[in-house]
Amino acid sequence: MELLSLSSPSIPHQASASYFNRKGVTSFSSSSSFSSFPSKPTAATAIHCSSYPKTSINPSSNRNGSFVTSSLTANSPQSPATAMRGAETDAMGLLLRERIVFLGNEINDFVADAIISQLLLLDAQDPTKDIRLFINSPGGSLSATMAIYDVVQLVRADISTVALGMAASTASIILGGGTKGKRLAMPNTRIMIHQPLGGASGQAIDVEIQAKEIMHNKNNIVSLISSWSGRAIEQVAKDIDRDRYMSPIEAVEYGIIDGVIDRDSIIPLFPVPDRVTPTLNYEDMRKDPMKFLYPDVPEDEIY
Repeated sequence: MELLSLSSPSIPHQASASYFNRKGVTSFSSSSSFSSFPSKPTAATAIHCSSYPKTSINPSSNRNGSFVTSSLTANSPQSPATAMRGAETDAMGLLLRERIVFLGNEINDFVADAIISQLLLLDAQDPTKDIRLFINSPGGSLSATMAIYDVVQLVRADISTVALGMAASTASIILGGGTKGKRLAMPNTRIMIHQPLGGASGQAIDVEIQAKEIMHNKNNIVSLISSWSGRAIEQVAKDIDRDRYMSPIEAVEYGIIDGVIDRDSIIPLFPVPDRVTPTLNYEDMRKDPMKFLYPDVPEDEIY
């Protein structure tokens, strides 16, 4: 490592500065007091100031009058908030690489723009591979939700929606709008459907216009839920009249999702027996044990 030394003859008490090359960390110390420096910079000090990275001087760091400079480089420690934002960005990038999109906030225009852009990007990269959309949201803006829903229907890739935590209100619409057969939920998820919320104020005609718009939104939601749940419009309209909470199993029965994730498997829709009877023929295993150690499996079934 190259080591440079610089000294100024115009300083009564000679001060020396040592610098590592530009790939290292710059440090400077002097035993001279501030009063020892000339009022005008000399040629040597001018060279010093222009040749090395900018430094900040902290006179209070030494009561004897000496000073220490610290290099303002990119190696300075980050604040916790900055580091957290960087970690979140890195995590989202890694998830996108695995074709995973995460909806984990209240749905508004900003969140919808982010989700839509990620879905369009992944669909443009490879429309033949599934996109997994994880949902943990209490719902939010209906217009922002419908924007996400329409893009979910638009993209060519299959979108597997996976609910965890909570998929309530408008978030349940996105959950149910995933590709049929690939709409899932974690075992402890709560799913809730209800009619749209809203209010109106102003002149009588304005209140009437807003009331008609709210009824239009309600009818639209009823139609969507009926289309992918297979239930009658009249029944759906009655079901969403008040908040209706469901467990994942109840959501499967209602038609919002298709299965429940349990570890690496999906709980099937038909009842699972409490005890499974073994089907192995131990008599055949004793006669020809090698047959069971090396089963004859077709190559197209190996994955």
